[in-house]
Amino acid sequence: MTATPASPGVPEVTHHRARVNGTTLHYVAAGTTGSPVLLVHGFPETWRAFRKLIPLLAAHHRVFAVDLRGFGDSDTAPGDYASTTSAEDLHQLIAHLGAGPVHLTGQDISGATVFRLAATHPEDVISLTAIESGLAGFGAEGLADVTHGGVWYIGALAAPGIAGLLFEKEARAFIGEYLYPLYGVPSAAVSTADVTEFARTYGRPGGFSGAAGLYRSMLTEGEELRALSKDKPLQMPVTTIGSRGGEFTYAAFRGVTTREVTALQLDGVGHYVAMEAPEELAKAILGFVDGIDAA
Repeated sequence: MTATPASPGVPEVTHHRARVNGTTLHYVAAGTTGSPVLLVHGFPETWRAFRKLIPLLAAHHRVFAVDLRGFGDSDTAPGDYASTTSAEDLHQLIAHLGAGPVHLTGQDISGATVFRLAATHPEDVISLTAIESGLAGFGAEGLADVTHGGVWYIGALAAPGIAGLLFEKEARAFIGEYLYPLYGVPSAAVSTADVTEFARTYGRPGGFSGAAGLYRSMLTEGEELRALSKDKPLQMPVTTIGSRGGEFTYAAFRGVTTREVTALQLDGVGHYVAMEAPEELAKAILGFVDGIDAA
């Protein structure tokens, strides 16, 4: 585990790189005691989406937030960016951390990745929290259906080579001037420094590789995820946190477990929960994982 100095913008964390599964992942760490929590971001995000959440969790837990392959400061070399590969990356990262099984938290497009990890490596996962997330085969693929309210950029990103042509050079404008306003994100939730940092990593060569791969997976893996949910339904406690998407997350994850799924709705909060309502999210996560630890 190679450490670098704490980020001047987020002094609570240390930065690390880990060579796993044929790639190098960047992640941050905080906290020294308590059970481990692994945070997995969505799009257009990196680990930095959790910058306000991490110190709230780290007062009670060891916290890790990863850049998935093809995102942030993780490697973007040509290769496979499917959710199956990202799930295996996380499996090997957890082993690399040596922290034992984790409370796994995924949001947005990381839904399939965290579900696959929990289903195929249940020994890695104490609990699963899904935030504003979906699963192909359980409705997520409909997000790309522009004829029924879906968004156009999912198909564009999923098309091979298009991300590099259309989005890399205009990453700052696409993220800061289009995507966040599209979802009504308050300016107070995402700072200019946040947008600059997201644009730095998405704007590098191959910076959209991870997003393109996960969206491509979302459009093709529905049948596979339905089969996996029948063969290996989740056995650990699962909770879902919805906001702008309402019961979308709960509807997906209740279909992949034989256990009762607890659900929380954060009214008045937009899609990017970790940035828009970190205190409310921390309260929800801590209430869930601390109850499991106590039991």
